[in-house]
Formats: sequence, C-alpha cells, structure tokens
Amino acid sequence: MILKRLSPIFLFFNSKQWLTVLFFVLIWGISTLGYWKKYEWNPSSMVNFGYEFALQNQTETPEKAVLFKGEKGDLGAGYDGQIFYYFSRPLSEFHLNWPKGFDESYRAPRIGYPLLIALFGLFGKTAAIFGMYFWNISLTLLSYFYLRKLLDEDTKPYAILYLLSPFALGSYYVLVSDSVMVSILIIAYYYYVKENYFPFIILSSLAILTKEPALFLLFPLGLAALFRRDWKRIVVVGSVLIIPVCWHLYLAYRFPNWRPGRLTDFILPLEGLISYMESIWRLLAGGTNWKDLARLLSRFPLVILFFLGLFLPFTGKVTKGWEFRISFLLIMFMVGTAGYYHFWSVYENVSRMFTLSIPVLLLLNKEDKTIRKQEYILLTLFILILFLVKVLLISRQLGYQVGF
Repeated sequence: MILKRLSPIFLFFNSKQWLTVLFFVLIWGISTLGYWKKYEWNPSSMVNFGYEFALQNQTETPEKAVLFKGEKGDLGAGYDGQIFYYFSRPLSEFHLNWPKGFDESYRAPRIGYPLLIALFGLFGKTAAIFGMYFWNISLTLLSYFYLRKLLDEDTKPYAILYLLSPFALGSYYVLVSDSVMVSILIIAYYYYVKENYFPFIILSSLAILTKEPALFLLFPLGLAALFRRDWKRIVVVGSVLIIPVCWHLYLAYRFPNWRPGRLTDFILPLEGLISYMESIWRLLAGGTNWKDLARLLSRFPLVILFFLGLFLPFTGKVTKGWEFRISFLLIMFMVGTAGYYHFWSVYENVSRMFTLSIPVLLLLNKEDKTIRKQEYILLTLFILILFLVKVLLISRQLGYQVGF
C-alpha cells in the first residue's frame, strides 16, 4: 500500500510538531505571496472586492483596496470574501444595516464570520482585513492542536492532513468562511467530548452562524445521543440551535422577503456533476487551447473524490463510528446536490465543500482503523499539489484598479 510507504513521513512530522507548523506556514505563505504578487503586493486583493459592489459601499471600502473590474458578464462582481467584510462593518459600528447590493436571503444568516471580523474592525477598515487573515490562520492552527487531542496515537500522525488540506487552503485563499467554520466546530466538539457543555453550545452556535454545514457534524451527534438515550446530551446538542433560531427570527422581521428555505433552491441532485461533465465533452468536441482545458479539468479530481467519499463510509466495520459515517455522507450529499451555476462552474466553490470531510475522516479513523481511507487521502494530497501549481503557475491576473 502506498499509504504505508508514506507512514514514516507522517510519523516524522508527528514527532516534530514545530516542523509541521513550519510546513503549514510555508504552504499558506507561498499561496498568499503568490496571490499578492499579481496585485502589487496588496493584502486587500484576497478579499476580492468587486468594483460594482465597492462603488455602492464606497464609504466602507478601504481607500487603497484592490478593486476587480471583472470579466465579461460579471460587471466586476468580485468574490464572496467581500460580503463578509462589508457585513462586518455595520457590526463594528454597532448597527445592523445590510450592505448595499447584496442578497440578504442566504448570506445574512452567516453572521458568525463577520462578527469575528468586526472585533478587529473596531480599529478601522484596514484592521478588519487583517482580522480576516488572523481568524483563518489562527483558528486553523488552534483547532489542529485541539483535533490532535481528540485522536488516538495511531491516528495522530495523519492529523497533518488537516493542516495541509487543500480545501481549507482554498477557503483561506479567498478569505471566506469554510475553514473558520470547521475550526470552530472542531474546538466545540473537543469540549463536547470533555463534557464541558457551555463552551460547546456557544462555539457550536457560532459555527452554525458561520456556515450551515456545521450541522453535518452536530446532527449526527444528536442522533448518537438519542440512540443511546443520553438525555443530557440530547438537550445539550439541541441547545445549539437556540441562538441561530433567534437570529433567523430577527431576519424574518428585518427582511420581509427573507425565508430560511431559500437554501433549498440550491439543492439540485447531480445537476452540477452532470452539467460539468457535459461542459468537458463540449470543450473536447469543439476544440480549444490547453489552458482552457486545464482550467476545466482542474475540477475533475473533485469528481473522483466525491465518488470515493460516497464509498468510504461503507467500508470497515460499519457499526463503529456510525455518527461520523453519517456526517461524511451528509458532506457528500451537499457536494452531490450542488448545482453547476453556483458551484461546479467555479473550482473554489466546489472545493470548499470538502473542507469538513478531512477532520471527520480522522475522527472516523480513530473509531475504526479498517476503513478504506488510502485513496481518499492520496487523492487529497494530489489535489493539494494541483492547487499549488494552479496558484503559482496557472492562475492569471484579473483586471483591477487600486482605489477609486
């Protein structure tokens, strides 16, 4: 087995945690500098401000921010990092006015990340951008050590996969909330295992408010407590919904057109995968240059990973760690029902959906060493290599300007 041959490498890094952290800093640092280099070494570039939205929210946009002019058809729309930044600004100013131009129906529930950014935003707009970097990096590192405490000695060497996850790196690369949500959730789960329930409830609530897929781990935990008739834990897990429900009730009052069921509009079983495969066929049939084909095929390893992820929970002794098996399947359900337009058409959008799968895989491996994990782990490492190649060699500079 290839994974067994790589075991000495995992064991070596496990014995030298300072080297593991240094490797993490090196990979994330190279990715960061590779991005900054394209845009005059300006850290605001990773926030992905779109000129269209920056113009509508000019008073809250940093003076020397990189503003993307956009490509044909997107009118300088930028990317999701700007939404979290702009929504953090009213929180820093102690009001809840939604920024102009953004759809509140499925973004407004995700207040957790903007709330964290707003703590830095109290010191100004530039500090808010620093906060986006700070929370992504510091929470990933902190949750890594919490995750190690949750794992047994046989599984701990593989914890480095959490730090080297291409999916967490992809989330950080555009300064969005996926890695932040996963980090908070891992820390929360640690307190759940230690039966320290108050921080678990607060942190789990924050994780849900950061991004809804946090429920993909919390829901199976509730099922496990129900199955074991552990009434205390049933109440504890149920309590994590109180704060998110209160926030949703406020949104229903604040935005008359808002509805919690809006997210179901994005559930399109296999539509994204089928449309993606059709786009490959059309490109091959019509003929194109290799760069366009390379960009399109960059998502193909994620297709393979999806099918490996569907298979993995049914390997080994299925009665062991079944709550983590359910969690893993829920993550794959999210990937499989993601539509093409909003997700599979953009590498970053579909890649980030796998972020939670890495810590869940490690927690499952702790419960059952016989799961078939080799292929999933090796393909994840291969995707990391491809991501770094994409960042350093393939990604092109987009049209932009600095400030207005």
